[in-house]
Amino acid sequence: MTTVPVSLTDVRELVDGALRAAVGRLDPRTYRVAAYHLGWTDEEGRPRKTPAGKALRPALALLSARAGLAPPESALPGAVAVELTHAFSLLHDDIMDGDRTRRHRPAAWTVFGEASAILAGDALLALAVEVLLEAPGQGSARAARALTATTRRLITGQALDMDFETRRQISVDECLAMASDKTAALLACSCSIGAVLDGAPESLSDALDAFGADLGIAFQLVDDLLGIWGDPATTGKPALSDLRSRKMSLPIVAALNADRPEAALLAELYARPDLAEDDLEQVAALVEAAGGRAWAEMEAESRIQRAAEHLVSARLPEPVRAEFLHIADFVTRRDH
Repeated sequence: MTTVPVSLTDVRELVDGALRAAVGRLDPRTYRVAAYHLGWTDEEGRPRKTPAGKALRPALALLSARAGLAPPESALPGAVAVELTHAFSLLHDDIMDGDRTRRHRPAAWTVFGEASAILAGDALLALAVEVLLEAPGQGSARAARALTATTRRLITGQALDMDFETRRQISVDECLAMASDKTAALLACSCSIGAVLDGAPESLSDALDAFGADLGIAFQLVDDLLGIWGDPATTGKPALSDLRSRKMSLPIVAALNADRPEAALLAELYARPDLAEDDLEQVAALVEAAGGRAWAEMEAESRIQRAAEHLVSARLPEPVRAEFLHIADFVTRRDH
């Protein structure tokens, strides 16, 4: 099992109080949905001890403050805001994708209903901007603008992802563009928002943003690999889940565009509306035989190398650069 970097574990303690205080502003009905989705409570509103999620985005936000030679605590509003935005996106994504489970539990919309889950997501997004605008210092407005622009890209990526559901001819470049908006944009924002809040030079925030953009593509590639070949016991999703939902993920699109005989058979099988479980195993084997798995693994490694190059241009303190690279290594080695 992949070991989570220390920073991703420690960050929960630093961010949790501020995150709970922000979500505590919501009305009781909306709070109940949000608290369940964030993993704080069960279906009845009783407290849970198990933290939800990897706290990856808040950790990057705090680290970006250190990149600008500011204390990590100065980035708390940014850390809270990106986590709230991420929670919003997952609440809505689960409904749009019809995913009934999230982190080994029933998805919030299956417990509280679609309408309540949508409203909770809307509330979390509004709260994210509110938290940033309240942050002290001259960087708060700039950070809020960055987050709202990021959210617009996130929505664009989700819309394109939904468009893919009705298409069978999708290029690898189109799929990468979708991942750049849907996933990488928020990770890029997380990597720079602490520096932005502290009023760091644009050259630094731009380099951190570029690091996060490549890191985000690597994150999506690994996520897509886990969506086909991940262990359900660690991913929290059924085996072959992306194939069952006919998702046009990066390994699948790469395989479909490959100049190999397996690609044609894969396209024929994947277009069938009634694939049995044995057929799903065959589809997974064809994706691998057509080179989709190998391409995704190599592309993820390449993106991490590119991300590391952006850190060189940022001229970060060595301990900060090492921590960014530590998180990047976790992203590509993770199993959930």
